[in-house]
Amino acid sequence: MSNTIDMVKHRKRLSGILMHPTSLPGEYGIGDLGPAAYKFVDFLEAAGQHLWQTLPLGPNGDTYCPYQCYSSFAGNPLMISPELLRQDDLLTQEQLEQHPEFPEEKVDFDLVADYKDKLFKKAFSAFSALKPDHPLVLEFEQFTEDNEDWLPDYAMFMSVRKSKEEVYWLEWEKKFRKPTRPQKSVIAREFSSEIRYESFLQWLFFRQWTELKAYANEKEILLIGDIPIFVAGDSADVWSQPRLFQLDSDGFPKSVAGVPPDYFSATGQLWGNPLYDWKYHKKTDYAWWMKRIRTQLSLSDIVRIDHFRGFESFWQIPAGSETALTGKWVPGPGDDFFKKLQEEFGEDLPVIAEDLGIITDEVRALRDRFNLPGMKILQFAFQDNDSDYLPYNHTRNCVCYTGTHDNDTSTGWYQHASEEARDKVRRYMNTDASQVSWDFIRTCFGSVARYAIVPVQDLLCQGSEYRMNIPGVARGNWSYRVKEGLLTDDIAARLRDITRLFGR
Repeated sequence: MSNTIDMVKHRKRLSGILMHPTSLPGEYGIGDLGPAAYKFVDFLEAAGQHLWQTLPLGPNGDTYCPYQCYSSFAGNPLMISPELLRQDDLLTQEQLEQHPEFPEEKVDFDLVADYKDKLFKKAFSAFSALKPDHPLVLEFEQFTEDNEDWLPDYAMFMSVRKSKEEVYWLEWEKKFRKPTRPQKSVIAREFSSEIRYESFLQWLFFRQWTELKAYANEKEILLIGDIPIFVAGDSADVWSQPRLFQLDSDGFPKSVAGVPPDYFSATGQLWGNPLYDWKYHKKTDYAWWMKRIRTQLSLSDIVRIDHFRGFESFWQIPAGSETALTGKWVPGPGDDFFKKLQEEFGEDLPVIAEDLGIITDEVRALRDRFNLPGMKILQFAFQDNDSDYLPYNHTRNCVCYTGTHDNDTSTGWYQHASEEARDKVRRYMNTDASQVSWDFIRTCFGSVARYAIVPVQDLLCQGSEYRMNIPGVARGNWSYRVKEGLLTDDIAARLRDITRLFGR
């Protein structure tokens, strides 16, 4: 299979769909890694697609933002499929039938989290009753052994956090906030059952995702993952390895991440993530980063690194600032980091550089020195004359998107655009814009770009109320779902025809 995937990777032109697994349909309140995910892979194959791009797969915080996770290595337990647990005899059909009434087109994250935690504890109880030589138990034990470099700290962090009513770890008492090695041993004994449960959830996630990835790869579909450049402050990474970050002696950030004013926000974006101590990372040969990317490449075939420009220079905002306006640019690790990546993963890095926002010549040069494809967003193409985002200005080594998870849908964007921009769209695409999202898809696929990727909302001609995220708005995002039955054979056939027409 690896030879087949290598051949697909090296084809000149590929296309695919952007859809996070939580957006899949299904009866358990949230998209998961079960039957609907396999059905979506079948849809991609029928539509002639070779790429499935997701958002980050990690366990989310209380805003359920995929870019603010409790770990850079763990998977999101909410994506675990109850149906697959039934097939493994860890749940019964009767247990699956007892669930709340969930909305079809939105994720009620709090309702889902409460329901799934109760359900998964029943599965854990069934698992705990298995004999030590049962194949599932042996597989679990092997998983914990293979991931001992991150799993124990993560499982301990989550176990303590839940016992503290989910408060930020900086509010824990000192023996939990900054435990010594002997204190960690005591915590491990005190929370042994809870730690095993958290490890069990991670085993289930990785097991189900690995099987789904293998199914997609068999159908010549590559998975594109997503790595946020920064990690959440309230995470196992910062709690267990504070030396990696710019923190004070109590663990509080000295400065935090964000971006200055741009297309998405007039006051910039204050993300609040702790910044890296890049000097320390350099001393360790970027070991933590290499491990992080290696883990992601076990889950995907290509990775998109969010906020790529932060490797050239990053926006450093003093801790306690109310907006991002008080920040300044500080040099990042630059070439040194990517040379190390090439040593680890080869000259032809399986990386997409998210190069949106304020991009300088230095950032472009860094991207191009390592031959990394950047991103071209069609919705940005019609704001200015002779925009770099217009297809006639694209280079081959880039990824053309109609829009991303941070954009409005193409239908919504067109409805809210200026008349001047709408007129340019109609003239450029030679259309009356009656189905403008398909005009965007056709233009995207016709680009010279190596990859062309379309958010699933654009296939369905959905408006602004179906967008995934509004940048700068803390709550109410990420809940979009595709209603069962909307991805029809007719849509697959239409997309397949466009794909073939443009040699993808």
